Amino acid sequence: MATDTSRVPVPGSEKKAVAGAQSTGLVADDERIDVTVRIRPRTAIQSLAQGSVQSDVLPSQRTYLSRDEYAASHGADPADIAKVEAFAKAHKLAVVEANVERRSVVLSGDAKSMSAAFGVTLHNMEHEGGTYRGRTGSISVPADLADVVVGVFGLDDRPQADPHFQFKVQGRSFAPRAGSASFTPPALARLYDFPTGLDGSGECIGIIELGGGFRPADLKTYFASLGIPAPAVKAVLVDGAHNHPTNANGADGEVMLDIEVAAAVAPKAKIAVYFAPNTNQGFLDAITRAVHDKVNKPSVISISWGSAETNWTAQAMTQFDQAFQAAAAMGVTVCCAAGDNGSGDGVGDGAAHVDFPASSPFALGCGGTKLTASAGKITAEVVWNEGTDSSTGGGVSTTFARPAYQANAHVPAAPDKFVGRGVPDVAGDADPASGYEVRVDGQNMVIGGTSAVAPLWAGLIALMNQKIGKPVGFLNPLIYGQLAGKGLFNDITVGNNGAYHANAGWDACTGWGSPDGAKLLKALGG
Repeated sequence: MATDTSRVPVPGSEKKAVAGAQSTGLVADDERIDVTVRIRPRTAIQSLAQGSVQSDVLPSQRTYLSRDEYAASHGADPADIAKVEAFAKAHKLAVVEANVERRSVVLSGDAKSMSAAFGVTLHNMEHEGGTYRGRTGSISVPADLADVVVGVFGLDDRPQADPHFQFKVQGRSFAPRAGSASFTPPALARLYDFPTGLDGSGECIGIIELGGGFRPADLKTYFASLGIPAPAVKAVLVDGAHNHPTNANGADGEVMLDIEVAAAVAPKAKIAVYFAPNTNQGFLDAITRAVHDKVNKPSVISISWGSAETNWTAQAMTQFDQAFQAAAAMGVTVCCAAGDNGSGDGVGDGAAHVDFPASSPFALGCGGTKLTASAGKITAEVVWNEGTDSSTGGGVSTTFARPAYQANAHVPAAPDKFVGRGVPDVAGDADPASGYEVRVDGQNMVIGGTSAVAPLWAGLIALMNQKIGKPVGFLNPLIYGQLAGKGLFNDITVGNNGAYHANAGWDACTGWGSPDGAKLLKALGG
């Protein structure tokens, strides 16, 4: 091996401190740290873009890779894994796990050894929002690993993402349960004409959670109230996380919203909830665990957590995007909430920002609307916007170039004139004022946010997968291609999210609009 005097930075690993954060001292030498080292694929990941996942063809004409086939063609090379294991041994780090399909090696050791291995200085950091173990600058590896290691995650453990849900607030111009002010998920499914006679049998919906938990007793009570059998829910624990419910004011609201919405739409689908720590390492590991899960085999994944692109390292966004490309190659749809803080996405600098991971070109970005209904029919649907801290995300990526499938969507340029990927792709009811009736920690409540839209779409996709008998997979090329303009969506033409306004066709507030489920299924071949 090359000596540590010849080191190379890991591209895109540069990191800044949280705004206003100050060091309170170096991390203790003996503090235990686990990191995930991502390894290059044995075949260039770009080759996936030339395959069926980018094709504007119906699911019946697509050829997907099985999880085993994907691991064989695009997993890590065992020789590369061996190089990382030798590097770990030289730096007195233990190999906890090595995984070919997930292209990852998990290493464990003390802070002193980790700092030396990856060329970083670790500090205990403190800011208004809390404390974290942090680093600044780049991570580096020995020169002979420069082409092998494409990402290192876990040295810095700051919270990475926010859940995109909001409770209905009292004192606005609506009553908590009045008329059509709120909806059960099955009621919304009927309003959006989800296909009937289907229940998601044989499908698995994967849900990513970075905190909180669920109580089986709540699920039993909730689904009994809907007259639906309680779903089969399995907790998959990642990186030491747990199904840890606390109270309704925390992340439990996100977890229960996601499960209850998805399962109420597709009650016979298996629900696999991947719990992970809220760090870039935990988030990425949960996604790769779900995408490559050979036991539960989710055909659709719902992600309701995210943060503005400016809060991510380039290495993280690249690896998330590659994980979504892997999902597309295997026919797995990934639904991501577009954010709840308008076109500024909570950054607060007056500029427009877009939320990640919804901004990945391989994600189905899910924006939000405000819905009004009467007598079982939609009477009005507009962009969700109750102010900058309660409105749908959406905009244009400054990281990901505009994908070919959006060439004719009239996506505006990003604020820096970058020709970027437009977000969202689709939408659904999200305003807490027209929110979802759910049960969290023994309380019945109404919750909104684009968090609800991702599992709503995930449930619809599970129904379509069941009917078609083959996963619909990566939908974006289809809905921007041969299915565009076919009346498969309720086009939202009224409202704005700050910097962007709704208009006929695609827009950076609600994408193509909310679904007409039966028409979409028929158009996809069901």
